[in-house]
Parts: sequence; C-alpha cells; structure tokens
Amino acid sequence: MPIRLEPQPGFKDLFTEAARAKRGGRPAAGMFVSSGDPTATEICASAGLDYLLLDAEHSPLGLETVQSQLRAMAGYPVVPVVRVPALDTVLVKQFLDLGAQSLVIPMVDSAGDAEAAVRAMHYPPRGVRGVGSALARSARWNRIPDYLDRAADLVTLVVQVESAAAVENARQIAAVDGIDGIFIGPSDLAASMGLLGRQDHPDVVLAVKDVIAAVQQAGKFVGVNAFAPSQAQDYLDAGADFVNVGADVALLARGTEALADAWCAPATGEQAPRGSY
Repeated sequence: MPIRLEPQPGFKDLFTEAARAKRGGRPAAGMFVSSGDPTATEICASAGLDYLLLDAEHSPLGLETVQSQLRAMAGYPVVPVVRVPALDTVLVKQFLDLGAQSLVIPMVDSAGDAEAAVRAMHYPPRGVRGVGSALARSARWNRIPDYLDRAADLVTLVVQVESAAAVENARQIAAVDGIDGIFIGPSDLAASMGLLGRQDHPDVVLAVKDVIAAVQQAGKFVGVNAFAPSQAQDYLDAGADFVNVGADVALLARGTEALADAWCAPATGEQAPRGSY
C-alpha cells in the first residue's frame, strides 16, 4: 500500500485566528538555534516555545546541518523556521527541497527584493523554483499527495527588514503579494543608521515601531528580534505578533558566565565584562 504523509504546520499557521485563540491571544515567541548541534536543537524544541529559528545566515549551518536539525525537531510540537544566508534563488530552492517549509530571507530592502523572494519560493508560472520533488525531503520523496499543486500553500515567506532603506519601504515590501510576514532586525538596522551596537537607541526603537505599524496596516504579521526582556515586551506592547527572545548559544554563554561568576570569582573581586544578553 502506498504511504501518504502530511506536512507539518508552517510558520504562518501560528497566526491564524484559531492558533491565536489556542494561545489565549498572546503573541508567538521563539528563539534562534545557532550552534548547529542536533542535541541542542532537540532540547530547545521540547522546551515549549512556539517556533525555533534555525540561523543559516550568521551561524555555521549548511544544508546538511539544517536538514539534521529539522529531523531532530520533527518529533516535537514546535514550528521550524530557517533563516537562509541571502536572497539567492539557488539557496532558497535547496533549503525548500531539504524540507524547510518556512523561510526568513535577510536584507530585503525594497519591494523589488520582496518580489524576487516570492519568485524564488514558488514553482512556475508564479515563480522560478526548480522542480525536484521526487528527489526531495520537502515532498517526502513524493509521499505527500499532490505536493506540487499544494506547495504554494505549504510554504511561508518572511522577509527581514533591517536597514534604514527597508524601513522607508516597509509598507511597499509588506504589500507584495506572497509576502506572509516581516521580521525586523534591530542590530543591522542600528548599524545602517550609524548606531552600530545600539539597537536600544530611541531612534532605532522608533523605526522598529514604525515598521510594526506599517506591516500591520498591510494585513501581514510582523515580529522582531529582542533578547532583552524589557525591549521584547515594549515591542509586543507596540503590536508585534511575534518576538524572538533568545538563542541557544547566547543562553549557553550567559549561563556559563553566571557559573564562573558564582564559583570562579577572581581574588581581586573584579568582575569580568559580560555580554549584554
């Protein structure tokens, strides 16, 4: 008897009315997974977060590593999302084919960039995604019925707004058909505004909130990266639909520092400088 499988929920499924109601109306929350270690990923996947964002942009995660982490997450009720390294049609195709249904594409600065991202996500005639479902985990090697016909509904496209130019174009980016949501990156945004390392600067915070308002007016969901709890809450209060509140490597760094501070304090009593989050 032929085996028939169904895909896991995608990122956009977290923002349906039913999903919001199931959460009691609260925004979605998740974290980066950057270590590349499947055990760390599995530990994070079973913690109770809404989603995990596998970071192939700023971490040593390639195609094989991401695939192994998607498999580590598959047994848990958490939505997998992958941030690809760049807006590159070939890379997008490869990450989709290995089974990543929900992608975040960084450094999208204009509606033109957003339209290119949409084309990369979809099969012809809507887009330019190459057809290899019989060979790919995305369709479970053709065990997901009618995958080619259903693929457009199964994928989620989130583009990252993280520059001063993108902030100015946020409304037009969000209005592009095929863009499901926007992810705001305050760190790169701060750098583009001449405020490197100062993502909590009032001008940066105001820009982030402007994007939140513009995206919501376009009818799309919007979220932001904010590891500092007070900053995360401020953006949620401003209307963000989701917030990225940590990373596995950051949690490990701060946790081990806390152990060192407690048990290995220098004789002089001086405290070593620590990271901000």
